[in-house]
Amino acid sequence: MDIRHLQYVLELARTNSFTKAAEALHITQPTLSKMIKNLEEELGIELFLRIGKRVELSEEGRAILGKAQDIVNSFHDLEREIHDLTHLQKGSIRIGLPPMAGSSFFPKVMQRFRDKYPGVTIHMVEDGSLKIEAEVASGHLDMGVVLLPTDAELFETYTIIKEQLKLVVHPSHPFADRKEVPLAELAEETFILFSEDFALHDRIITECVRAGFRPQVLYKSSQWDFIGEMVAANLGIALLPEPICRVLNPARVRILPLVHPTLPWHLAMIWRKQMYLSFAAREWIRLTQECFEEGLSPD
Repeated sequence: MDIRHLQYVLELARTNSFTKAAEALHITQPTLSKMIKNLEEELGIELFLRIGKRVELSEEGRAILGKAQDIVNSFHDLEREIHDLTHLQKGSIRIGLPPMAGSSFFPKVMQRFRDKYPGVTIHMVEDGSLKIEAEVASGHLDMGVVLLPTDAELFETYTIIKEQLKLVVHPSHPFADRKEVPLAELAEETFILFSEDFALHDRIITECVRAGFRPQVLYKSSQWDFIGEMVAANLGIALLPEPICRVLNPARVRILPLVHPTLPWHLAMIWRKQMYLSFAAREWIRLTQECFEEGLSPD
């Protein structure tokens, strides 16, 4: 058994498909099938159950999956540490950002980082908080920005943004001239939400249920600007973070404080505990903290 076997097992477990796993690993499907079969013969167990074109982990496969992930993560940490020793201030970092934070806050951070470390390549991935958390946990990303709260046992965190969610309505809406709106009064409204990959999707639904109703959802999107356009077209209401509300056209929508309760929008940089961070990754974290402590504002 070598590290490649474990990488193949992890990718096959993630995709449940020999075809998809082979594509992700940049090898042929027959090669992947042979490697998995050889590993099963070596271990004397069946790691995967073949169900038509789909594969699933067997009970024995599930038992070793966590250990396999730990071993692969440790191997990658060793690679990065060796790389740091031989390529100081070079290399690459992989960062996950939610679209709202990425477009509003991080161009300034990226510019400052590039000016100081031009030899470091930045791989930026835009996605929702839930997907970013999972990718940081698995080691596919070095760090990411997510909506708090997050798993304090798994991640180190540094809070960078503390804002609130605001209510966004069409100018003709009955609430448009109100000074504030209690959440419970939105029970009969049609909502436009972020998609399920975004932590705000579940957060908003949970808070609505606590207020005594389940929101009527017309549409879900991963793009905040499209959500704003939907509200401007008078198709529903939305709850959006303050930084986003500040760039919406006040002639086309109205922004109102939400009360009873207020809904916090707190973002934090996270990275996995007990994981080796490269020089470049440590510097990105340090520079991000420095920028936000200086009072970084949206572009």
